[in-house]
Amino acid sequence: MTTYDSSPSSPDGFRSLGLRDEILESLDALGFTDPTPIQREAIPLLLSGVDMLGQAATGTGKTAAFSLPLLHNIDPGSPAVPSVLVLTPTRELAVQVSDAIASYGKKQKVKVAPVYGGQPIGRQLDQLRRGVHVVVATPGRAIDHLKRGSLDLDGIQTVVLDEADEMLDMGFTEDIELILSNTPPSRQTVMFSATMPPRIKSIADRHQNDPVIVKISKDDAAAASKLIEQRVYVVARNHKPATLGRVLEFEQPTSAIVFCKTRTDVDELTVAMNGRGVRAEALHGGMDQAQRDRVMARLRDGTAELLIATDVAARGLDVDTLTHVINYDIPTQPESYVHRIGRVGRAGRAGVAITLATPRQRRQLDNIERLTKKKITIATVPTLEDLAAQRRTAMVESVREMLAGDDLDDLQHVLHELKGEATERDIALAALALAQQSQGSIADSSHIPDASEHFNSSGKGDRGRDRNRDRSRGRNDRGDRGDRGDRGHNGKNGSSKPRQVDPNTGFVYIGVGARGGVRPGDLVGAIANETGISGRDIGPIRIADHYSVVGVPDGSVEDVISAIKKSTVKGKKAKARRFVEK
Repeated sequence: MTTYDSSPSSPDGFRSLGLRDEILESLDALGFTDPTPIQREAIPLLLSGVDMLGQAATGTGKTAAFSLPLLHNIDPGSPAVPSVLVLTPTRELAVQVSDAIASYGKKQKVKVAPVYGGQPIGRQLDQLRRGVHVVVATPGRAIDHLKRGSLDLDGIQTVVLDEADEMLDMGFTEDIELILSNTPPSRQTVMFSATMPPRIKSIADRHQNDPVIVKISKDDAAAASKLIEQRVYVVARNHKPATLGRVLEFEQPTSAIVFCKTRTDVDELTVAMNGRGVRAEALHGGMDQAQRDRVMARLRDGTAELLIATDVAARGLDVDTLTHVINYDIPTQPESYVHRIGRVGRAGRAGVAITLATPRQRRQLDNIERLTKKKITIATVPTLEDLAAQRRTAMVESVREMLAGDDLDDLQHVLHELKGEATERDIALAALALAQQSQGSIADSSHIPDASEHFNSSGKGDRGRDRNRDRSRGRNDRGDRGDRGDRGHNGKNGSSKPRQVDPNTGFVYIGVGARGGVRPGDLVGAIANETGISGRDIGPIRIADHYSVVGVPDGSVEDVISAIKKSTVKGKKAKARRFVEK
């Protein structure tokens, strides 16, 4: 493998990269002038036809980095036969990528089909029958079309795995292997990943031909991270809802995402924040596609100011107006933190990343700091006095803006009516009080103890007790857990060497097994999509003929049981209960 770091930009922008005129016209119309570092390096390499493994965080312009050279190879007016396949981990990202490719290829009249679950398959069948040049798909729905014979991959020239690390985390390894095996061996294979764990290099070794590795240089990464102000507030778990409400009122974000661990947490927190007067919307795997689309539309048009979501539901979301990302639960895996905060600080804009941690989560923060190579500020929760001062400042600014306007004369008659009843000073104060009441802000009188002193002094000796007391930690802090294919014993296919099971793992019995065509990836995908549990925290898995047993964080067992009962596994309704070894 050859590794390239980003190089200085060219004064000619995109025109220096060798792209066809139709693409340059589309980029001009979209207002794109200068390529980002990943685009400068990736586009010429992909135009040359080499396989590539790109390391690029969310928001660095990777969609254009792989889309533009692939569109370059599609001649205007060419037959609408699939020549490019892009795989994404979520339906939201599939829609975003297909929209972006369609806009870049507008002048060439390129036909793009997004193919994902949650949408009637009939509509997709019609689109594929009419013919397309580019297919953007989630792995599960791509396999559905392969089995139906509606997706022809014989003419595929390039396959792109977008957010490859996320797809592997969600248990799509076997699906990806199956899809790639149905494409021509001569294809160009491109992978983009925010992180580069061993499992990514493993799949690259199997499916890429001497790939070139392109990554953002340390200077570029440092410059990007400087745009994001990172803070952590340390509080007891029972004080988290009040802390979030107070921080939101103090920060006054234009638009924000709050990440929670489970969809139950999402629903409960959404109700709590709306009760405080915040326009909050929930997003999780228990919602159908129409509901999710409505939520995202409200966030983008400003109707909602706060999105509360699970990791899985929010993967791939790109909202230009985001100013804040808030980790209500500190991520179990440091890579998840990188994905989350990458949603702010884009295109040169500043952003804020806030994490709410419990006193015994020092080690998890250390892991994140080692990965990001940046110290995260431990801040004090705003006090009631801080909040009052912030409200006064906001009121003064609002009055100043009103005084600078020219529409006060219409209210002159109100002042005239009150003349003689009070001084102008008292009338002004009464008007300010009335304005403050109309804001509808909740009186916040709760005391939130500062727990950062305990946080700083937490040590290794506390970690065992913490796993039982603070379930938001997840199962462990070991980092990468290897490829999805190695999840312990498999009752159908023999057994591999079992890894040591964490004592805080609970087990769920699911009433469908190998006879129902179930594979480990199906179980991981079903649980991760419906509960928000990371794929790394699922396992070991044992699949027998008629049932399966899946390990999950013990504190999430009931959430998993509820989710499985409400959804399907491989299209089948399945019974679920806690499994106890007899």
